[in-house]
This record gives sequence, structure tokens and C-alpha cells, in this order.
Amino acid sequence: MELSLYHLVREPKIKQEKNPLLLLLHGYGSNEEDLFSFAAQLPDEYYIISARAPYSLPGYGHAWYAINFDEDMNKFSDEVQAGQSRDLIAKFIDEAVAHYPIDKDMVTLIGFSQGAILSYAVALSYPEKIQRVAALSGYLNGDIIEKDRNRNDISKLRFFISHGTADQVIPVEWARKAPEFLKALGLGTEYHEYPVGHGVAPQNFYDLLKWLGS
Repeated sequence: MELSLYHLVREPKIKQEKNPLLLLLHGYGSNEEDLFSFAAQLPDEYYIISARAPYSLPGYGHAWYAINFDEDMNKFSDEVQAGQSRDLIAKFIDEAVAHYPIDKDMVTLIGFSQGAILSYAVALSYPEKIQRVAALSGYLNGDIIEKDRNRNDISKLRFFISHGTADQVIPVEWARKAPEFLKALGLGTEYHEYPVGHGVAPQNFYDLLKWLGS
């Protein structure tokens, strides 16, 4: 069976009849090997799948959607492509659950930057497919959440959000809006800031592992 996104897999070291899944979603201009470099340090009981975004960029990079600049050098996102990638990730989760012995009720998304933005969108658009989200150095873009789907029960979703206070790519002010938005919906949310730029600090990774185990 050919799955719709190219991906890397680390099988669980502790095999169960069905194992939980950590789905890793990389940032703009990166690829599936980036977050997969963490795989050895992630908990043994998980299937770990790192997916490659569908749009190729020059070099070895990929993107979930285009980021364009207007004549005043204002940055804006291609939200049509973002919506397509959101739906593609949801479809890929169904394919992965059918293809690997994964517990469909225990799917956690770990997204970095653009992957974090998509993780929010997938979870809030398809809450029946997702248990938890770790959004690293991203922000919540309400415009790419499927509006007609918000009647779905989102109450079981849990979020880990982290951001660098010196992030030069996505301002920390953007990230701070997400926990407020999610808490207003009554969703379990843990938020952390670190004195770093656009990246994952060692303490951030440690806090993420603690949250995964909780």
C-alpha cells in the first residue's frame, strides 16, 4: 500500500497489539529527516513516523504550503495550499492507522514551525483523529481551521506549546495567543517559553518528553 506522504518510520521498541503514534511534521524548507533526528530519544512504546511535506523547494527542502512576499515584502501564506496539506495529513493518518498496527485513539502530532501551524489546524479540524498536539515554535492560524467541522467534539484534545522568546521567524506574541484561545475552549494546554530563537532548546525537549509521559 502506497501512503500519500513519503515518510520515515521508527518502530516501537516495546511492541503492543496496537501502539500509539507520534507523527512528526517538519517546518518550511526542511524535510522528514529533521525531527526524525530526535526519534532515538522519544519514548520506546511509540510508532514514530516523520512525514515529508508535499511541496518541493530548491535544494532538499520541502514545504506544507508556500510563503509568498508582496511588493512591500510583507509575508503571507498560501492558505489554499495550507488547507490542502491539512486534509492530506488527516488522510495520511488514516492510511498509517490502516497500514501499521497503530492505536487510532492515541495519535499525537509533533510539529515544528509550519508543521506546528498545520498540527493545530489538523487537530481542531479533525479532532476525532488526534489525541494530543505538541506545537513547537508555531502559531495558531484560525483561517486554516475547517469551519464546518467545529461542531465535532474537541474536548479530549491536549496541547503542549513552546516558543523561543528571541524567535526571529515567528514572533513570540503570535505564539502566546494560542494558549488563550485553547483555554477559552476548555482544552488542556501547557505553555512554555525559552530564551532562544527559532529552534528547540534542550530544556524544551526535556519538558516535551515529560509532557508525553504524563
